[in-house]
Amino acid sequence: MNLSWIDDFMALASTGNFSRAADERHMTQPAFSRRIRALEEWLGADLFDRSSQPARVTEVGEWFRTVAQDLQSRVAGMPGEARAIAEASSTTLRFAATHALSFTFMPRWLHALEAQASMGQLQLMSDVQQKCETLLAQNQVHFMLAHGHPGVRGPLDEADFPSIVVGADQLIPVSAPGEGGEPLHALPESSKGAPVPWLGYSPESGLGRILKELKGPALDRLHVHQALTAHLASVLRTMALDRRGLAWLPKLLVEDDLTSGRLAVAAPDDWRIDLQVRLYRQRGQSGKAAEHFWKAASAAASGH
Repeated sequence: MNLSWIDDFMALASTGNFSRAADERHMTQPAFSRRIRALEEWLGADLFDRSSQPARVTEVGEWFRTVAQDLQSRVAGMPGEARAIAEASSTTLRFAATHALSFTFMPRWLHALEAQASMGQLQLMSDVQQKCETLLAQNQVHFMLAHGHPGVRGPLDEADFPSIVVGADQLIPVSAPGEGGEPLHALPESSKGAPVPWLGYSPESGLGRILKELKGPALDRLHVHQALTAHLASVLRTMALDRRGLAWLPKLLVEDDLTSGRLAVAAPDDWRIDLQVRLYRQRGQSGKAAEHFWKAASAAASGH
């Protein structure tokens, strides 16, 4: 039997009109009629009573309608089942991670985990946090690594994706230094004086989401203006080094710059934001390799 005959049958069963069903199936009526007849000959019974208009489904046809619906459901689910079986035996782990964490935190973190759990091949997709969240929500990756804050819930938190805290970081306001080593662009204490150029994050950035939620109202009260917007912390770092303004950047990204004096802290300590590094995972079962990795990461995070 040709599986496409099932779709032919369902199209005709829904209308009883050969011409309309043929149009729906993108073929001529004679060709469509021959396919219905071929299905009936294969089954050895009439599925439609052609003596009336529209054609009526016979008793055998009603039975086959139930069978056909079940077959359509089974066929539609086959790709997902095949992927699930492949996932169960696959040793490849797929990660999404924000750019900043991809080349600061993640290499050292994975190296530490390798001492506790063997890993197969790793696939890493590095992007802005919003796109990383989408990749995990669509089950295109097993895990997502991103900055977070307990006071700021993102879409994955709202959707109850499992997560664990695997590290810590801090968002620090920094600027290129002036001749005396002081920050060239320091955060003002009031709304008076010349406006301070601020290098900000775009809405796709998770760090921008946290900064806006926790410090946005306070910033609005000060004399600052947003001189530049970018998706990536690494771009804002480059612009800060180029003396273009003040930026809130992850300590993991700028620690060496602060130590060497290429950047200077540009605001009092209460403008810093303590961050978590969070690992999110798919909901449900993810295959043996992914489950083994999650167990090892959870044990390391809890200190066991």
